[in-house]
Amino acid sequence: MSTCASVSRHLDEPVSGTAATASTWLLLEQPGPWGVHALTSSRLDPVLGRALEAAAEGTGVRIALIRRSGRHPDRGAPSVRRVYAAHTTPGNIWLHGAVTGAPEQLLALDFAALGAGDPGSFDAMLDGRPHTGDPLALVCTNGKRDRCCALLGRPLAAELSASGVEGVWEVTHLGGHRFSPTVLVLPHGYAYGRAEAHAVKEILHSVREGRVVVEGCRGSSAWDRPGQAAELAVRTAAGEYTAETLRVVGTEGAAPRWEVTVAHVDGRRWRVVVAQGASLPPRPESCASTVLGSPARMDVVAVRELTGASLGV
Repeated sequence: MSTCASVSRHLDEPVSGTAATASTWLLLEQPGPWGVHALTSSRLDPVLGRALEAAAEGTGVRIALIRRSGRHPDRGAPSVRRVYAAHTTPGNIWLHGAVTGAPEQLLALDFAALGAGDPGSFDAMLDGRPHTGDPLALVCTNGKRDRCCALLGRPLAAELSASGVEGVWEVTHLGGHRFSPTVLVLPHGYAYGRAEAHAVKEILHSVREGRVVVEGCRGSSAWDRPGQAAELAVRTAAGEYTAETLRVVGTEGAAPRWEVTVAHVDGRRWRVVVAQGASLPPRPESCASTVLGSPARMDVVAVRELTGASLGV
């Protein structure tokens, strides 16, 4: 039987411009089984889960649960949990970590400030510190949302962990089941689809060297989807793979067509035309769905570097 991931791969559906959007990620360790909506259908107190969802709404903060790779017996609540917060906007990229024995402490965080890139409340409330270890590789494995995440994500997480890759966690939801295995790399916030272990290792090696791998990249969570596609297109066109050199500084228009301005730290700018299309033929967008759909795709129509005249100089 075909899965949503196998159909998407067979159709060679493009992955660029499909990453989840979040300026800041807040990750809470929660071992044991996860349900479809993990914040309220895991061994985390569902009242706390609903309160965290409400606190994060509209702030740019996306909350996810994480756990180590392996079997997940139901052993009750852990005494101590890892917590991470990561801001992904170039110019202010950071990853802080902490431990807590009381996850309700997260409700005291200033979510608006976190979303804007200020880790102050995280550090103050949780005794957080800048993460000095390897980058995090978050592999979506929540089979309750889509079986592809379990069938493809769990073996990838297990292989990476068994081979000694540091910073590997399973995560509840990254969106885009049909691109499984999906991986989010923090602190820079680039997501990848159809990931394989050797590719993830290369991506993590590049992150440590301050570079971005564009092959298989879905985009940076710092930008909306047209911005994700535009930034990746500029990286390819300009041969620019250094992290934190590009920013999306303007988006004009609305679906199905945008003009996105991408700026380099050295002053160069590009105008990128992005068009929203439909991935055909219609098919279920996830294994849990029986409804036929045509997933939106972001197609880069043109990339033009702006010169003095077009910059108004």
